[in-house]
Amino acid sequence: MPTIDTILFDLDGTLINTNDLIIESFLQTLEHFRPGEYNREKVIEFIGPPLADSFRSVDPDRVDEMITHYREFNHRMHDELVTEYVGVYATIERLYKQGYKLAIVTTKIRKTAMMGLQLMKLDQFFDIVIGLDDVEHAKPHPEPLEKALEQLGSEKKSAIMVGDSHSDILSGKNLGIPTVAVAWSIKGIDKVRSFGADYIIDEMADLLPIVGADHT
Repeated sequence: MPTIDTILFDLDGTLINTNDLIIESFLQTLEHFRPGEYNREKVIEFIGPPLADSFRSVDPDRVDEMITHYREFNHRMHDELVTEYVGVYATIERLYKQGYKLAIVTTKIRKTAMMGLQLMKLDQFFDIVIGLDDVEHAKPHPEPLEKALEQLGSEKKSAIMVGDSHSDILSGKNLGIPTVAVAWSIKGIDKVRSFGADYIIDEMADLLPIVGADHT
């Protein structure tokens, strides 16, 4: 593999544990609009794609209403329900100090993404955050990744994509760069294996040797 100097990260479920927040936001919203129709298992399938895509499958005529409701609950409960993944902060700090160029590529809007980064004190390591409102086409389209590389001044031949969902891995494949899937995805390891990523890591520190970072 060519030398890697640029690492593109998904945010939710990859760097920060927003699973409970997202699930509760979906459950609360769907119970309001479609009482009794959705449970935890069903809404886990909504994690990853943009909100509009998920809610369009529920009721295409009320997508905007549902997004507004979801975001109000999500922002209000954000700091209470978001937690950290062990080892993420230390690994990202190490990559940053070793000079790797780092970016966030998320299907969240930028405002919400920054809330999570700031809460976990990861914002200091990421000058580039590409949110849903920064692009015309969300992941798995390669546009968000291309925009991140452009803003970082990087080439795709030296980049790698890290994420927890199929859309993360597919976006990397669509761009033609190596991909890393995280085994701690809420969707489960069997689902993660089905994504076809080039690498699967059990903890964030496992990324260090993959990109050639000093991990001693």
